[in-house]
Amino acid sequence: MPVDFSKILVVGVSSRALFNLEEEEQIFRDKNIRGFREYQLANEDKLLEKGTAFPLVEALLKLNTHVDKKSPIVEVVVMSRNSPETGVRVLKAIEHYKLPITRWAFSGGEPLAPFIDAFDIDLFLSRDESDVQKIADTANCATA
Repeated sequence: MPVDFSKILVVGVSSRALFNLEEEEQIFRDKNIRGFREYQLANEDKLLEKGTAFPLVEALLKLNTHVDKKSPIVEVVVMSRNSPETGVRVLKAIEHYKLPITRWAFSGGEPLAPFIDAFDIDLFLSRDESDVQKIADTANCATA
């Protein structure tokens, strides 16, 4: 039976907001996608530090500890324009910090806006104002 998300606050968060990926962002801008991939793969086991949205995401997820496990009130979906292979560091960090996040989307460079409705996102958090604007333009809630 599919999950009914109508009674769950579903928050989408960019990997760059959840984790500190500023150095990686600069590498992506200075080099190219190939250089970025090489860096990510070479640093696959280097733990990502917490980003600006981490405390909020952690607090929201802790709300679920006050309700029945079968009926969570908050779900977080990590959304990233990274490719799945470069997203390995993000998934390892989620596991390390014991965040109960079970859904994610790695778009491989494609815009994130089409994923918002597919994942039933109520609010999207990002550090990228362009992504936020594109999502807001689709009449969805987003903030940077």
